[in-house]
Amino acid sequence: MIEIARPLMLTVALITSLLATPALAQTRDQGPWWPHPIWGKDDRAGGSNWITPEKVVAALQLVRSGRVYELGQVYEAGMPVYGQRTYSLVIPAQSGEAFGRNRVVANEEVVMAQIGQVGTQFDGPGHIGARVRMADGTEKDVYYNGFTWDEIRGGYGLRELGIEHIKPIITRGVLIDIAGYKGVPVLPPTYEVTVADVRGALARQGMTEASIQRGDAIFFAYGWSANWKNPSIYQAGQPGIGLEVARWVVDRRPSMVGSDSSGLEVTPNPDPELIFPVHQELLTKQGIWNLENLHFEELLAERAYEFLFVFTPVRFKGATGSPGRPIAIR
Repeated sequence: MIEIARPLMLTVALITSLLATPALAQTRDQGPWWPHPIWGKDDRAGGSNWITPEKVVAALQLVRSGRVYELGQVYEAGMPVYGQRTYSLVIPAQSGEAFGRNRVVANEEVVMAQIGQVGTQFDGPGHIGARVRMADGTEKDVYYNGFTWDEIRGGYGLRELGIEHIKPIITRGVLIDIAGYKGVPVLPPTYEVTVADVRGALARQGMTEASIQRGDAIFFAYGWSANWKNPSIYQAGQPGIGLEVARWVVDRRPSMVGSDSSGLEVTPNPDPELIFPVHQELLTKQGIWNLENLHFEELLAERAYEFLFVFTPVRFKGATGSPGRPIAIR
């Protein structure tokens, strides 16, 4: 009697659990990561909402000397790009004429590029999504805050979730030197950073994870920017964080993350069936934006792990991402 009842009870419990799973009950109004529990169903700004006037004022207090550090790479032909993305800049030939009594001449440039997703690039809310099965049995491509592809697609950029919705990033930056903690200038390819690595790096820097504040920008230094001038190496298997650290990041509630690699996360993922799961966890599910292809050499040389961070995405209406010039100030 007991042996028969036990599997029956387990079966009933399993069926009950499956019926309660959001993946089987999700609709456009309610899903496993939407609507956002703090900012609601119409939010498009994600983590940049944490950057309040009070947050900006607090971050400004970090400036002591006024020293400015460039964190972005130079946009140029031959820089590493992902897949078949393109970048080129040309200066059209001058007309040969000089105008006015002052004989003015000028130059212009023509840029042809996937400009939001090359070089130092900021991933916005319309960049990464997930294909999910809805309660009615249909499959939909869903992005940040539950917006579906049917809602966001448009003839001119994205109708919803364009980069123009991201607020200027003026906040406290926290740099976590993983390579330094591991005692190497550059992490080896495909190395997955662990939470233990993160905590160890913070301790080495005289910091604690409790010191990371809501709305901060969290940066990971892998040393990978040393390979920037060698695209074949830079774009190969990269070190980075995995889902364990991504969930640690989520618990800190930052405005954004960034790294000195092209993808933040370890590539390829140790699980070959997972493609960019960290992007999905942070961008799609949490609205924590990602800035890629940075370099931190000057900050690391001065052991500058805390600073005022400034980055303002270019307001390309409907774009999935943005170029820009990120800076740290101390």
